[in-house]
Amino acid sequence: MKFKKTLIFLMLLVFSLSILGCSKGTSGTEKKFKAGKYTAEAKGHNAPLKVEVEVDDSSIKGIKILEHKETPGISDAALKDIPKNIIDGQTLAVDTITGATVTSNAVIGAITEALKQAGGNIEELKKKGKKEDVKKEQITKETDIIVIGAGGAGMSAAVSAAEKGAKVVVLEKMPMIGGNTIRSGGAYNAVDVERQKSQGIEDSIDKHYTQTYEGGDKKGDSKLIKILVENSLSGKKWLESYDMKFNDKIGSVVGSLWPRTHQASEPAGTGYINALKRAADKHKVEILLNTKAIELIMDNGKVVGVKAEGEKNLYEIKSKKAVVMASGGFAANVEMRTKYVPSLTKDMETTNHPGATGDGIIMGEKVGADLVGMEYIQLLPMAIQLTGPTINVENSIFINKEGNRFINEDNRRDKLCEAILKQKDGQYYMINDSQIVKETNELGDKISDLIEKGVVKKADSLDELAKAIEVPAENLKKSVEEFNKSVDKKSDNLGRKMWKGKIEKGPFYATLRYPAVHHTMGGLKINEKTQVLDKSGKVIPGLYAAGEVTGGIHGGNRLGGNALPDTIVFGKIAGENAVNEK
Repeated sequence: MKFKKTLIFLMLLVFSLSILGCSKGTSGTEKKFKAGKYTAEAKGHNAPLKVEVEVDDSSIKGIKILEHKETPGISDAALKDIPKNIIDGQTLAVDTITGATVTSNAVIGAITEALKQAGGNIEELKKKGKKEDVKKEQITKETDIIVIGAGGAGMSAAVSAAEKGAKVVVLEKMPMIGGNTIRSGGAYNAVDVERQKSQGIEDSIDKHYTQTYEGGDKKGDSKLIKILVENSLSGKKWLESYDMKFNDKIGSVVGSLWPRTHQASEPAGTGYINALKRAADKHKVEILLNTKAIELIMDNGKVVGVKAEGEKNLYEIKSKKAVVMASGGFAANVEMRTKYVPSLTKDMETTNHPGATGDGIIMGEKVGADLVGMEYIQLLPMAIQLTGPTINVENSIFINKEGNRFINEDNRRDKLCEAILKQKDGQYYMINDSQIVKETNELGDKISDLIEKGVVKKADSLDELAKAIEVPAENLKKSVEEFNKSVDKKSDNLGRKMWKGKIEKGPFYATLRYPAVHHTMGGLKINEKTQVLDKSGKVIPGLYAAGEVTGGIHGGNRLGGNALPDTIVFGKIAGENAVNEK
């Protein structure tokens, strides 16, 4: 009897253990998921983003991005690194990618939904593991040219130096190249007389010079402006030699003052960066991402290298020839911009990427560089939530919330913003018709997606549009009617000078817009060779600069479409001259 009881007890024990074993995987590990492949989606920057997640009983095995319409270049790091980091750490508690926060959150959100379907414990998966302190390795290296910043100016400098046979290292603190250039509207001002003439546009180098100089309140350096306008077209052709494409039609952008704008064919500024990356790869330029320059190394008054910090390494890089500073402006640095313009507080948004914090200006100051025009900070009158401009200004009118036009739309950017901020809520509506609103804007956003998000309002009639944006219909219709008469007369009581066509063919579109901090015109003072100058006007040996980190080119106001030629022209010059440094 006793033996029988013992046997029954043992059988029950084995049975109990077998039940417990059912909650484990075949390897004896805890069962966390129902094995299989799961798909899910989340709202991305431009459209829904779809993923496929593969799991076994105990782990996340693979993640694929199935569909997305995120902006190329800007989103690349988020699409690649976040799935990898989630798999490596077996956790959802991963950092977003700086500069691609919306895409990062979309990827994490879609993966989270897929793991929910797989029966995962989301709260547990969101717990962050203990982060180990990693001792960074000290690396010393030497190269011919060091470029700080991998935006349009930095990449142009790197490529032009490498074209001349120099060994080049580029330091970029962000996880992707591109800077503000890749986020731009892609507009490039250059006088191309023959092409403009074939499109009925009269233009000249002198006109571009005069408009740039006077448009900057005659505060820009005339020698630098001359270099800009005389070399913009050759800079464009240089980009085209690396297979960059531009649209055939020449137009204008807000604040450009004249139709000499060449629009990149690829979305936003991706065409510029893609072309420059192809060129950099061809010439074997080394680019270190997630690597922040922190100090210029000096030797007897000459800049001879850079100290930098990466994710895993500390660098001390010596330059045999020179350093090119191309780290961008400071529109994303609230403390720095309010130092020079107190009204530009944190309440005012910026169009800039989060890395535009003025690092190069600060480093330059520490080695004695002079600064110029720091108080000149431009607002972009075209900023809107979630996206950027959708069309050129030539076929548009701006109305306030009473339905009335209040300024000539082809005015300077600073004058436009000044007028906008006087309107109700500091906002206005941009009105267009079907003749110029394309399926996709220059940033790659589909108009249908913007309508779905509520960013753009669409209606078959002006009455319906007025109702949609809650402005008096009579005022809106009167504004459009008077504008159309002005198109016929080529004369406008608000002083408009650029005309393309009437607003008369539905459907009609309206976009709510407001100013945002856009471009810092001040920075390091340079000469015509892009050498950085000290406070006595003397050259700081071994230090060159180009792009928005510099000051003195645009004066008190930058013309729309002049920033990209600035980065390309002066970046190219900086690289060429840096190679010749003794």
